[in-house]
Amino acid sequence: MTVATQPAPPASALVGLFPEGSHLDEQGELVVGGCRATDLADRFGTPAVVVDEDALRRRARRYASAMAEHWPNSQVVFASKSFPCTAVVRTLVEEGLGVDVAGGGELVTALAAGVDPARLVVHGNAKTREELAMAVEAGAGTIVVDNFDDIDRLERVVGDRPQRVLLRVIPEVSADTHEAMLTGQRGSKFGLSVPDAVRAAERLRASERLLWEGLHVHVGSQLLDTEPFRKAVEALAGIGELGEHAVYDLGGGLGVRYTYDDRPPTVEEYVRTLTDAARRFLPATSRLIIEPGRSLVAEAAMTLYRVVTVKPGPRTLVAVDGGMADNLEPMLYGQRFEAAVASRVGGGEPCDLVGRHCESGDTLIRDVRLREPRVDDVVAVPVTGAYCSSLANNYNGARRPPIVFCRDGEAREVVRRETYDDLLRRDVGIGIGIGIGIGIDAGIDAGIEAG
Repeated sequence: MTVATQPAPPASALVGLFPEGSHLDEQGELVVGGCRATDLADRFGTPAVVVDEDALRRRARRYASAMAEHWPNSQVVFASKSFPCTAVVRTLVEEGLGVDVAGGGELVTALAAGVDPARLVVHGNAKTREELAMAVEAGAGTIVVDNFDDIDRLERVVGDRPQRVLLRVIPEVSADTHEAMLTGQRGSKFGLSVPDAVRAAERLRASERLLWEGLHVHVGSQLLDTEPFRKAVEALAGIGELGEHAVYDLGGGLGVRYTYDDRPPTVEEYVRTLTDAARRFLPATSRLIIEPGRSLVAEAAMTLYRVVTVKPGPRTLVAVDGGMADNLEPMLYGQRFEAAVASRVGGGEPCDLVGRHCESGDTLIRDVRLREPRVDDVVAVPVTGAYCSSLANNYNGARRPPIVFCRDGEAREVVRRETYDDLLRRDVGIGIGIGIGIGIDAGIDAGIEAG
């Protein structure tokens, strides 16, 4: 963590947190995906989420290559909850990945992105009848059974085609991460304890409509140590009552480098840990599935803000035009980020980067070094590709930001910024509000273009 007593890291260290290939141009401006950050802010406004498409594709290829090398009978499946954007999902599908979804909205997004339904994995600890029916109708390849009610509902909605399912088991493996990110510990709301899983297995074996193919396990998110992953595989092998299976879904959870001090395992180290454990504990003929999410998308994106206010005092406060409406991770999980003034990267004095929302807890980064922050500066925050867009909200009437893809110096908007009209669109019986919203948005858009 960067604190006031530590020297400022060099600019190269900060640039290294941005998508692979990012650099400073001759004027010292941050360039991501071949595009200057300040130019992107001028063109698309702020806040804005910027994705380096090539960095995203390279990450997907590393996963696919590592699994193909170490366990050919395998499939990499993107945990789309980390970034449920149609363009992001489409990009990963084009790289050969399957998609896991945890709700009806993620399902329709994946289908709109062109995923082969056979490569869909459907999750959720409280799947509704409607969502299960949607998945079955779409031809989802695999549904992960989380509980007995899943079995009841699936039995009622499946048709003549047997539905392939996996059974989620709690491995009782803990890990060093935020409590809210743990999923495999005893008492987890996800999956079944071993005794309950044994009973569920008996029902699945007897079912004429559900084809039970194997087990699923997941231990948590943002894990910076591979040992919990190894233990989870070993735990599956130790559940002798459930027998051997054709498919083992080992989940995801690999952490990423948010700060200078984070040292997550590489993709290759993570995959080797899983496959070495599989060779030791699981049948050699097994098909392995892994479900990376955060580690696929987090480092491929950044968020751009504009400074609105600089308030000197015992602790300098730099307030930007976004905050907890576009990045809830610091508030929910205490996640640390870093940041830079896009035109003056590196150095500076520690300050608090705070949001614009009416909450004292709306602080994006404490004790972050920004060099001479001034009103209208563009501030870039790296590693925002995971869960920031997922958790974006309309607090204080904030409009969710656009998502912009950059590649080879070309930028394209793949998700537009919400309008005030959008905020009113679901209201019933106040049609006049929509007209007002359109007028406000048009005026704001005109102002941006003029600027």
